[in-house]
Amino acid sequence: MKIAVLSDTHGNYPLAIQALDRIPGLDCIIHLGDTLEDADIIECALSLPVIKLAGNCDHAPSAPRELLMTVNTLNIFLSHGDLYRVKTGITKIHEKASSEKASIVLYGHTHIPAIQEKAGILLVNPGSLKNAAPQQSLAILSLCNGEAAAEIVMLNDHGFPAP
Repeated sequence: MKIAVLSDTHGNYPLAIQALDRIPGLDCIIHLGDTLEDADIIECALSLPVIKLAGNCDHAPSAPRELLMTVNTLNIFLSHGDLYRVKTGITKIHEKASSEKASIVLYGHTHIPAIQEKAGILLVNPGSLKNAAPQQSLAILSLCNGEAAAEIVMLNDHGFPAP
């Protein structure tokens, strides 16, 4: 299964659509919040299912703030990240994932892409697609035979992977 992971689009859904349209073989998209309206537009434009979480900038959200899901026998904990103060480190979100027996954590909020492994848990932050971000990025999560791999895709202004 190939999953695109986005966070913090903050209105820049055109770049998200351009970038995602150039990634072959996607099974679904996860949008980790900030801005939920973007996730709805992306879902409609690409005709791919989008799992939506609310972020700290999503007021009166219709989506959950966090979610635990199982895909291909892997437990994945999803959160925008602000509730776990990820701007000061990953300790709290890692502890939550551990208590939920998750092997993967997907989070955003910092606008800084990162892939880390801590005590057997893969933590992935796709970064941001916000117009004002110094570098726009998303992540690809690949799940196969109980194994997970993640990569960060840095984008240029036209939605193409940056060199």
